Formats: sequence, structure tokens, C-alpha cells
Amino acid sequence: MCGLVNKKMNTQEVVEELTQVCIQMRFHLDDLQQREKEILILKHIRRFENSGAAHDFPKGLEWFNVSEGLSLGQHLKGKIVLLDFFTYCCINCMHVLAELEEVEKKISVEDGLVVIGVHSAKFTNERSSKNVLSAVQRYNITHPVVNDVTLRMWHDMGITCWPSLIMLGPNGQPLAVFVGENHKDEILLYTKIAIAYFKSLKQMSNHGLPLKPAHHLLPSSKDGLLFPGKLTVLQLEQETKLVISDSGNNRIVITNEHGRVEHIIGGCNQGFKDGNFKNARFNSPQGICVLNNIIYVADNNNHAIRKIDLAKRIISTVAGTGSQGCDRKGGKHGTDQALSSPWDVAIYHHEYKDTTVPVLLIAIAGTHQIWALFLEDTIWWKEKKYTAGTCAAIVGSGREENRNNSYPHTAGLAQPSGIAIVQECKVAFLADSESSAIRRLHLDSGQVSAVCGGDKNPANLHAFGDADGKGHLAKLQHPLGVTWNHLDKRIYVADTYNHKIKSVDPTTEYCKTLFDDKKFDHTFTFNEPSGLVASPDGNILYVADTNNHALKIIDLKNEKISTMAIVFRRDSNRNTDNVFTFDTTINARGGELNISFNIVFTNDLKLNADAPQEWQVSLPANTWTAKSLMGRLSTPISVKLPEEEIRNQLPVTLNIMACTVDTCVPLKLSVLFNIQRKTDAPTVVTEEKELVIG
Repeated sequence: MCGLVNKKMNTQEVVEELTQVCIQMRFHLDDLQQREKEILILKHIRRFENSGAAHDFPKGLEWFNVSEGLSLGQHLKGKIVLLDFFTYCCINCMHVLAELEEVEKKISVEDGLVVIGVHSAKFTNERSSKNVLSAVQRYNITHPVVNDVTLRMWHDMGITCWPSLIMLGPNGQPLAVFVGENHKDEILLYTKIAIAYFKSLKQMSNHGLPLKPAHHLLPSSKDGLLFPGKLTVLQLEQETKLVISDSGNNRIVITNEHGRVEHIIGGCNQGFKDGNFKNARFNSPQGICVLNNIIYVADNNNHAIRKIDLAKRIISTVAGTGSQGCDRKGGKHGTDQALSSPWDVAIYHHEYKDTTVPVLLIAIAGTHQIWALFLEDTIWWKEKKYTAGTCAAIVGSGREENRNNSYPHTAGLAQPSGIAIVQECKVAFLADSESSAIRRLHLDSGQVSAVCGGDKNPANLHAFGDADGKGHLAKLQHPLGVTWNHLDKRIYVADTYNHKIKSVDPTTEYCKTLFDDKKFDHTFTFNEPSGLVASPDGNILYVADTNNHALKIIDLKNEKISTMAIVFRRDSNRNTDNVFTFDTTINARGGELNISFNIVFTNDLKLNADAPQEWQVSLPANTWTAKSLMGRLSTPISVKLPEEEIRNQLPVTLNIMACTVDTCVPLKLSVLFNIQRKTDAPTVVTEEKELVIG
């Protein structure tokens, strides 16, 4: 063990020494009884209690979950402070957030512990405080977070990797360092002993903090998507459905191809429960795929694979225990096999001699590997046999790197987050997010090779950017989604942190931005899109536009982008927010009805300029036609009526987002036009209606 601390050491030197001492301590603690552990940790705390205060938080940084910036010398005096240096893309950092949540439930601010997230961005996109705020809300972080945008604290403390946690004493002095994840029990023990010791010295305080949860960007209603992660197409007979992982609402949503919700599976509250569509629970589900009438779900925060049986309307768990594992080999039966943050799933039909069996491939972001759930008895690579229900690692060493190799278990991945199968080529394309690369997995051998992005150096996980080009000359930034389009034989990529969709020719390995930024106005900008899928005919891309809480439709044939209106069915527990009825008259010989709306608020609400404000019209008969059945509020509705004399009703639904300074509220407005027909009425009628909302 190290001797007494040199009081003249600066904070960086103290943290460096603490890191080594705490690593040594960890090995000693494993072999000791509880009382012996407490004595050793107390001795350690007393050794470092006079190490000198760390630098305070720099002025001018942006804070979240507090009403004012915090200070070590003022707000945090008399507290044990745990600084969590994290970056919101990092899967290991996400795991630490779950550990810290448990710690905070056991030791409160008033008890003496304050957890503070020090966001230290890896990617350029993560420096934006707006994006940090979205991450704070997406991951339900309730403790204070500061955006260390210039990495000043990172450098002052001598931090070298994510995640790193530094425990400070009641006078801001560094007491312990925890690098990586899986330190929950250790942190709890250090904290309890530190609080007791400094209480005996009368240095602790039970005062509160100016906490203020950051919720003002989130909609207050569940009649909409919240941070949608992934989506896929479900083809049932002649009908095309969309299956959406509504990650922020902890549920799966199934819509028709026009966005009308047909099934909601799971509840808005997170949980881990099998059952029917209503009482089953998920926790931030991500990837989804379909096999016949079965939907498989990568239930990310439950570290499990869930199965939705559409015929029986039952959800069951087929892999994972519900708790995070650290196994990098696997081989157990599905529900006995612990997993670590499954992020995407895909079905591969594996051929062996004269048999074909389905295999569920799983992107395991937490251990940087590809796993397989063998749905039937399977003879896999090198004649290895797996019985039905077995779940095992098939690709990746578990080391986080961008290493391509002919041997699957020697290859290194870096937080794989998307899988796209090309069955006819026996290939899977991987969105390898932390290497900012697209990788190719050869499903006949297990070989892993490069497609585009990243760097030739397997240890370089910082080769990111935004550039079209071939192979390594192309640059991406933390891509999370990938899909294959059978029509044009291209890969499409959700280049998440560049807020773009890109296409890749797998033959030439040339990657390019799908549409130039200047082609569309700001209405159709993306915000961290995470998933995408091609329509069965290959003409449409559906995109989960995560931070915009929306689905975008890209018409590849006509080069158009629009936002899909997700229309939830009204139930007995919720009425439409406002109902409006108007009368209009049009010529009995037929004509054209054009409708536009002006929303007027009598309170402090106003329309959110950054949110999609949309209408959807339902035609009463198939003889009626419209330029579009849905559109932006700024675009008039245009309906052509046939010759007839009967009265009709034309229903219009408006889905809008209205905001005050602090909160945003989605509103659903129902507008009904009673249409009369007269021989002397005009053939072209324009209705400009003012909708007053109190």
C-alpha cells in the first residue's frame, strides 16, 4: 500500500495515486470479511482526508436538474460528492447510471451523498447542451449534471477513460477513484464509512440542494412517441404494418402504414414482466425483428430478449435474466443466460446441407459482441452443435476495438448497435457505433471485415467525422441504425450523431449522404435518428427520428421527406382535447374544398416551431380524393368531391405540440365539417378556420 499523501501534490497527481491505491484496495477487499473491509476503508479515508480540495466547477458551465450551478465550497460543503465522468453514448456509462440510481435510493442528499454527472463528450455532437439535456431525459437521470464542454474538469482531475468516478470528501478532497462499471457495492461501502467518519468530526451537513428536474422538453401526454429507437416492417397477408420500439415510453407500438396505431404492447412505466399486451412491461426496448407471427425485441435495460406472439397476444422472455451479465461466452439456455444491453436483433435463415433453420442474431452492445439465440437445433460454424434455446456469443472477443479478422472470436467490435441481414448474400451488416464504422459479418464463416468509416488502426475509436467517401475515407459519427434495401442493393445508415441518413454501395464501399442538407428546409432535419427500415417495395425508408420523438418517411423515388402522423386510437379514458364543428356548402355537381387552420391560444401556450404540427383527414367515401391524407399544419387540405346531392361529414384530426416556457403538451383536435350540397353553391370553396384553444 502507498504511504502518506504528499500535501503538495496537485489534484491530478492525487487522483493518479488514488486510482492505483484503489485498484490495490479492490484486490484486498475481495478476500476480507465485512468488518475487516470497513477497517481497511476507514484507514484509507483517513490517509487521504488532508489531500487538499479539488478545483471547483468552472464558471459558466450549463447545468441540468438544478435551478442554479453548484459549487464545492458552497452547495456541496459538508457532503460526500461522487463525480461521475461520463459521455452519453457510452454503454458502460449507461450501466453506471443504473448502479448510481440504486446507490441514490439507499443514501440521499440529506443523508450526505450527492451524485453529480460531469458530462465529458467523446463525440462532437455530444458537446451540445441541448443534446445532453435530451440524454438526461432519455436515461431518466435525476441527479445534477454539468456539461464540461471544454473538458476542463476532465483534464484538471486527470481522467483518462469513460466512465470514471471520483469520490470527494466534505471539503472537496479526493478520497477514492472507481474506473469502469460494477462498483455499486464498493461505492456504497465507501460512502457509508465516509459519512460516519466525517460525522464524528462534525464536518457533515444535512442541507438540501436547489434541485429542479429537467422535464420541459418532454411531452406530458403518452399519446405520442417518446425517443423511438428502432422499427421494422411486419407483413401480414396483403397488409403492411410498422412495429416501433417506443423506447422512452417502454412499449412496442404497431401501426398501419399510414401511422394509425393498432396495438400498444406494454405500459409506459418501465418493468420486467411477461403477460398480455396490456400488463406486460419492458424497459427501454430497442431492436425488433419479425419471424412469421412472432416479434422479437431487444429489451435493452432489462438485458433480455422478449418474444411477442401476435396470435396469442402473449409476451414471454426467451433469453436473459432481467439483470446485467458480464459473460462473454454464453452457452446456457435462453432464460438462464445473462446478457448485457442487447441493442438490436435480426433473423438469419441458416443453411446446413439440406436444412434451413432460423437463428436470432443479437447485437450485444454491453460486451461488444454478436450473440445468437438458436431457435431450433442447429449445426453452426465448424460443425458445432447447439440445441434449441441455447444462447451464445458467436462473434467478438469482448474487447472494445475495431479489429477485423477471419476468426470470429478474435475480431473486436465496439458497441454494435444495429444489424441488417442480407439473406441472399449470407451477410450481416453491423452499425458499430463506437468505432463510427459499418462492418460486414460473413455468415457462412464468421469473418468480420470493414465496409466504411472507422480507421485501419483497430485501437483508434476516435476516427469519426462527416465525410462522403470510400472505405476508411468515409466518416460517420456514432451510427446506431442500418438496413438493407433489396431494390437498389444498398445499405442505408442512420448516421446518428451527424443527424443524417446515408447510403452505402457494398460493392464499391462508397458511402454518401442521402440528400444534401440544402435540399430541404429545417422542417425535415433529423435529430439523432437511431433506426430505419425499407418498405417491402424498396421505395420508402421509415426512420425513427429519436430526439424529435417522430417517424420520418423518405420517399426514395421522388426524393421527398415527410413526418408520419402517429394517430393513437381514442379510448374511454381519454377524449380529444378539443372538438370543433363547422358547416360548409359546395356545388351538387362536384367541386373542390380547400381548408386551412389558424390556432389561437387564450392562455400562455404557443405552437412549438420545432415540433411537427400536422393534420390527418378521413375521406367518407372512396369516390372522394385528396392531394394528401396527412400533412403539415402550414399546408392546406385539398379535397375533391364527386357529383352528388347527399350531405356528408368530413372529419379532420390535428395533432399539434404546444409549449409554455417550461413544458410542452401534445394536443389532439377533432374538426368536423358538415358538408351540404346545393346546385347554386360555388364549385371551389375555401375555408379558413380559426380554432380557439383555452
